[in-house]
Amino acid sequence: MQQSLFIKYNTLIKKNKIEFIDLKCIDLSGRLHHITLPVKNNILEMLVKEGVGFDGSGYSFKKVENSDMILIPDLETAVIDPFRDAPTLSFYSHVMLTDKERTPFSQDGRMLAKKAELLLRKYTGADKSWWGPEFEFYIFSNVEYDTRTSSSYYKVEHAEEFYKKAYHAANPFDVYDDFRDEACKILNKFGIQVKYHHHEGGERGQQEIETYFSDLLTTGDNVVSTKYALFNFALQKNLYITFMPKPMYQQAGNGMHLHLYLTKNGKNLFYKKGEYGNLSELARFFIGGMLKHGPALSAFTNPSTNSYKRLVPGYEAPVALTYGQGNRSGAIRIPKYVSDPEATRFEYRPPDATANPYLCLVAMLLAGIDGVVNKIDPVKEGYGPFDKNIDESLKDNIHFLPRNLAEALDALKEDNDFLRRGNIFGDELLNQWVKIKQEEIMAIGTMPHPFEYKMYFNL
Repeated sequence: MQQSLFIKYNTLIKKNKIEFIDLKCIDLSGRLHHITLPVKNNILEMLVKEGVGFDGSGYSFKKVENSDMILIPDLETAVIDPFRDAPTLSFYSHVMLTDKERTPFSQDGRMLAKKAELLLRKYTGADKSWWGPEFEFYIFSNVEYDTRTSSSYYKVEHAEEFYKKAYHAANPFDVYDDFRDEACKILNKFGIQVKYHHHEGGERGQQEIETYFSDLLTTGDNVVSTKYALFNFALQKNLYITFMPKPMYQQAGNGMHLHLYLTKNGKNLFYKKGEYGNLSELARFFIGGMLKHGPALSAFTNPSTNSYKRLVPGYEAPVALTYGQGNRSGAIRIPKYVSDPEATRFEYRPPDATANPYLCLVAMLLAGIDGVVNKIDPVKEGYGPFDKNIDESLKDNIHFLPRNLAEALDALKEDNDFLRRGNIFGDELLNQWVKIKQEEIMAIGTMPHPFEYKMYFNL
């Protein structure tokens, strides 16, 4: 298999006059990094055999005194990068240790994704999980921000300004429909198929692009590629985009809703005609696991301090640990518009794009697997189903997601055995994740906020 890929891509390198090979990898927090090598004879064979050394501490992976690591390209992820001037063939990479065995690194999200899919087969009978992300983001015409000892501010300028009714707005009021058209063409070059795009409900430039289903590892790669493509394309257009969960006060937040189902031999295992939402017992147990572990999951699905400015009760934000058909205030929604048995699924609505996509997806899968193993029935656990939005009359009978990142980390400390199944999340990864996130909380907690000046300066 690998030899055929060598032949395929060496031919592609010659045909397209490729000048550089680019290796991409995200750090633990989810930020993208890359290293570029000029093309020479047998470069792919050399890279697969020897890899490229790098300092893992720069990726938040390990301590500085023991940080040498190796990037090895995953040949199945090749794409010609449309944003490089010189013809460049790009690959996502595996992260390896520098021991003689080239041991896979335990904090490499792509490796964890592969291990999780094997665990899925072992405990559920499914052979594949399928994920369909929705990307919500804002487009601004100009952005300024800075934080110093003596000043702190942000300022955004937007070409759109609706008075409500922004959802699915039509041109000419939908200023960026052409931008989204072109963005979809670019995503296609990355092998990412778009289901549709439209203006979202945010009145100051919020957009949505929804993509088709892929397996877990490919979906993680696609999340990284989508953000990479949109950031670069916006830069070409002298625009600014953000996936921040809550970039503007009193405007809709940006989520990254994830649709999910399982298959075996191509058959949807979540479908059972006549049951609630046409969902099988397997699907219900999977839902039960995700809702039971929802607070701990939040540490990976909503891992920024800004995440919890979006997850606020009283809006359309999915803050309740419930499930139901068409209910957008619950964490899990079963789309009522789905009629095809093979498309039967549910949607987990809390996540946002500040997540490390691999860790986010793997944690969700492990929560669902735990629900299947322990037969966690969401009805018996009191998670629903609720077909209407959660209001004051119901709030005393249900559980909610954490109110901030600190609560999410506390939940993770108390509930992480489900993540350890199959030794997928280990102490090293969990401890490093908590350490990084606590540093972010401390940084925000000690910085005076501009709004505090309004509230307290003259008190």
